[in-house]
Amino acid sequence: MFRKIIYGKHIAFLASMLIAALFSGCHSEPAQNGSKPNEFTQIAEYRKITMEQAKEIMDGEEEHILLDVRTDGEWKENRIEGSLLIPDYEIIDRAADELPDKSALILIYCRSGRRSADAANSLVDMGYMNVYDFGGIIDWPYETVGGSEA
Repeated sequence: MFRKIIYGKHIAFLASMLIAALFSGCHSEPAQNGSKPNEFTQIAEYRKITMEQAKEIMDGEEEHILLDVRTDGEWKENRIEGSLLIPDYEIIDRAADELPDKSALILIYCRSGRRSADAANSLVDMGYMNVYDFGGIIDWPYETVGGSEA
């Protein structure tokens, strides 16, 4: 009986620690330079933001990269001015050359939001730390360029 109680307490303690780790805001991963991780080392993850938040960043002073991950034809037809085109299916091959700063603020979009989420995950897997996905241009309420202007 005593053994079951101690075993049960260990299981409960481990379960509570696992739950706390899953819901805590502090994530860590091994540092890439060989140093030991600490509570300030963050894992890479992309964040979903609203179009209004994306527009605010674009209109602000903060340096950013506006990344369109649609096809060349879609980009020529209609795009957000100042966007860099790297189609989602080319992200893995082109990111290192065209996005060399892995700490750069990257705002990413596509047509409807699916490809931007996939591309954002790919960038995070490659170590990019500041990736913000704001969905698809079909819902973009602000000005775009394209067509004869491309």
